Order: sequence, then structure tokens, then C-alpha cells
Amino acid sequence: MKVRANIIGLGFYVPEKVLTNHDLEKIVDTSDEWIITRTGIRERRMVKDGQACSDLAYEASIRALEHAEVKPEELTHIIVATFTPDYCTPTTACVLQAKLGAKNCQMAMDVAAGCSGFTYAIDAARGIIHNYPDAKMLVVGSEVCTSRLNFQDRSTCVLFGDGAGAVVIAADEKKKRATILDCLLRADGGLGYLLPVGKEGGSAKPYKVGDTVTADYFINMNGPELFKHAVRGMSDMTLRILKKNGLSPDDLDLFIPHQANLRIIDSIAKRLSFPKEKIYINVDRYGNTSAASVIIALSEAYSKGLIKPGYKVLLVAFGAGLTWGSVLIEFNKERI
Repeated sequence: MKVRANIIGLGFYVPEKVLTNHDLEKIVDTSDEWIITRTGIRERRMVKDGQACSDLAYEASIRALEHAEVKPEELTHIIVATFTPDYCTPTTACVLQAKLGAKNCQMAMDVAAGCSGFTYAIDAARGIIHNYPDAKMLVVGSEVCTSRLNFQDRSTCVLFGDGAGAVVIAADEKKKRATILDCLLRADGGLGYLLPVGKEGGSAKPYKVGDTVTADYFINMNGPELFKHAVRGMSDMTLRILKKNGLSPDDLDLFIPHQANLRIIDSIAKRLSFPKEKIYINVDRYGNTSAASVIIALSEAYSKGLIKPGYKVLLVAFGAGLTWGSVLIEFNKERI
């Protein structure tokens, strides 16, 4: 019998602080109209002082564990997708393990794949479930993107926000709310220069004591080129994973693309002839939360009752690396 990775709980968390476009007008040379016209973003969430990636991950994880009716000490594996970890080491997954009290966890690791990180983490979880059918896994996407923003650069600082989402995954057929049917991943390191983060501060160009942090420490982006690759990459990957599973866009009940930019989402929808009522969008309220983006959107759509029994849902994301990935999910016909 084939072992399947099932989602048995979902949860998400966004910080209370709201950073609106009007707030940004006071910080950088921009306007509410300029941001909305180019991105569709009206506001985003921002951590309070001292709130780290692991803190957001903890809040989302507690909600997912409660939904799954799983205690932290039952967890065997923790994977956190992030490009904004608390530290280089210990990993955010290890910090999260300690905060949760998941003392019986066998493995805790971070996955760094930019905005595609959650899709990469889910595919890793599928492989682990295959090898360890009794595993109970926590998979989290958590980001404090504002910690890597240059608030003097209006081309990037208006785009990103903070937040986290989590799922509990197990082979348990009785408690399953959804099954992960398939994943597809891609990477092209030759295009990594389009979206670098931390061109300074890593081993390629390390800091010395007393050095001044420059703009190269923060998110840098070639927006126009990245836009084209994101639209093409997510559109093509959507068609590929659907074809691989004998499906067409018409067979999807809900499409959740990476919430990076409303113009990107609209371009993908046009390419795939997706009706807007089948696309979940929250970029206007949260901005781009990177690896947390698609799992926040999935969890929020679920909490709003927008996902019905038997729904087929596709997540697709695109990010730094360059990386892109998709996850095809079918929700339980009897219990969601």
C-alpha cells in the first residue's frame, strides 16, 4: 500500500502591526496610488521589536497542532522554510523545537529556497513520510521579510511583509483533512543575480568587526526581468503538474499562486484562462511574505470556509535562487 502524506492540521499567524501604504509615504518617496497600481498591495504586517522568525513560526505551529489535535511531544520532524532565520545557527527549526517543547523530535532543519521554500519543504516531507510512515511532521513557512528591507529603496520596501503558516503532516488516514497528491520543483541558479539577498555578510563577502552595513545586505531585485520569469515559470509549472496528474486547469477548484504582486497573479490567470473566482488572493492585505505566502493563503482560505470537501487545490510559488515549485492537494471528501 502506497504511503501518502496527508495534511491533518493547518494554521497561520500574522503580526498585529499593520504597515499601510500611507505609512510608507512618510518613510520613502512613494505613494499609495503608485504602490497599488504597480503591485495591488494596500497594507502588510510587520513584527514588533524583538519578534523573530521563530516567534511567528511558533504562533502558526500552535494553531496547526491544535487543529490536528497533536501535542508537540508527538512530533518527530520539524521543517521550517525561511530566508530570514533567527540566526545562521542554531536553525530556526531547532529554536522552534525548543519553544514548542517538542522533546521527542528526531529531526529539525531549515529549508532555504526563497519564496518557493514552503513547496520545497512539503516535497521533503513527502519523502520523509515515505521512509518513516509513523512520522508526525510539522512543516512551517515563516518570514520576517522586513528585517531584510532597505527602507530607502522604494522598489523593494513596499512589496514585503511578515507572517507564518504551518501544516501538520502524517500518513494517518483517519485524521486526514487533505492529501498531497504531487509536487514539482525547479531551480535555475544561473538567474540568481535577479534577486539576491545579502550580497554582503555571507562567506563570499564576510563582514569584519566594525564594518558598516550597506544596501547590499538587504533584498535587491531586478523587478522587470523577475516579473517575466515568475509569470512564465509559475504558468508552465502549473500546466506541467496538472498534465502529469491527468488534469486540466478546469479540474482545479482553487488556485493559490505566490502572493508577490497582483499584476503577476493577473498575468498567470490570463495565460491559464483561470476565472478570478477560482483564485485566492490576499496580497493586498499581507504583501509578499516569501516562504510563508502560499501556506498563509491556504490556511486563511480554509479558515474562511472557501475550501469544500473534495476540492483540488494547487499551490505554486516562485522565488530567489531562482527557484519555483508547486503542490497539488486534494481535500477529503468526507472531512475537511
